[in-house]
Amino acid sequence: MTAAADGRHSVSVAGVIVDDRGRVLLTQRADDGQWQAPGGVLELDEGITDGLRREVYEETGLTVEPVALTGVYKNMIKGVIALVFRCKPTGGQLTINDEVKGFHWAAPEEVPKMVTEAFAVRILDALRDGSPAIRQHDGVRLI
Repeated sequence: MTAAADGRHSVSVAGVIVDDRGRVLLTQRADDGQWQAPGGVLELDEGITDGLRREVYEETGLTVEPVALTGVYKNMIKGVIALVFRCKPTGGQLTINDEVKGFHWAAPEEVPKMVTEAFAVRILDALRDGSPAIRQHDGVRLI
């Protein structure tokens, strides 16, 4: 049963890591080969930024500092609320693991070509200044 089917939501976090050249770090998922920003589901007993740092570290090997909340997104099919943050890397080293099979530092114009619409918009929103975006999607496309 999906989260939406049983009436409950889950909360995830994602970090859009931006380097000093304005590129963003994309991770290639091991399970389906899709490119995304690193992140995952918050555990019940952890704070939002602690969970963000944990998820990013687990998926990339990098330590990061959240700079700004850049968007709130809801997958209307799965009932997942995602909080997305622009982050700066502060240490660590990129490391392949069970969840991630590749990394790519992407220029903003590469993102829509590599990432599905629902996830590309999160990354591109994170590069904008201003108020956080609030969007809904079906897991692939904005709705």
